[in-house]
Amino acid sequence: MSAVGSKHFGRFLSSPGGRPTIIAGMAKYPIFLELGGRRVVLVGGGAVAVRKADALLEARARLVVMAYKPSDAMTDLCTRHDIELVRDRYAKQYIAQAVLVIAATDDHDVNEQVCRDCQELEILCNVVDEPQLCDFFVPAVVKRGDLQIAIGTEGYCPAYAGHLRKKLEMEFTEEHGRFLAELERVRRDVIEQIPASADRKSLLGKLVDDESFEYFRANGPAAWRERVQAMVTSQA
Repeated sequence: MSAVGSKHFGRFLSSPGGRPTIIAGMAKYPIFLELGGRRVVLVGGGAVAVRKADALLEARARLVVMAYKPSDAMTDLCTRHDIELVRDRYAKQYIAQAVLVIAATDDHDVNEQVCRDCQELEILCNVVDEPQLCDFFVPAVVKRGDLQIAIGTEGYCPAYAGHLRKKLEMEFTEEHGRFLAELERVRRDVIEQIPASADRKSLLGKLVDDESFEYFRANGPAAWRERVQAMVTSQA
């Protein structure tokens, strides 16, 4: 499609009456997005939409679900979590003021219209299983406490991202999450007690390395904290 006579919204070219066409070669910027208390609109009411809703609830988004005929599972989820459920056909007016929108319907025309409207309103949009209509992709995630490892494939093969997630889930255990929590506690002590930035950087490098983790795993958090305090005291 030629850009001549077309409107350019975000990463798409859109001609009047035509279909949105992705601009090739767009680089991705990986982020962890804070959604707590922010309006997110989910279009769709089936099984896929329910899974998306669960993930958005975990992120504490202020979720609005739009579904003309929501499934029983979606209706139950919305009731239990006090989610705003709009039982109506998709309309542009419902996505206003949203931080992002996810379209999870089985109707390509609806998904495409959601994409167009988001581009016009400058709202980030994800359309499930249609990467050419996405501003962002939802990665496969390994979560261990506050430790999160995200795997993305540019939307080309989510199954491969899922495969890699399973491999990483075997390597990174709940102990890694507990180790991170302990690191955050001692990091504050290091910052407060060691004035020289070079010394702080050197010590923190030792605290996060594999030897430190193996000591934590073998001896437990109490013994590890004692060891760390001795290291801090020696450099304070």
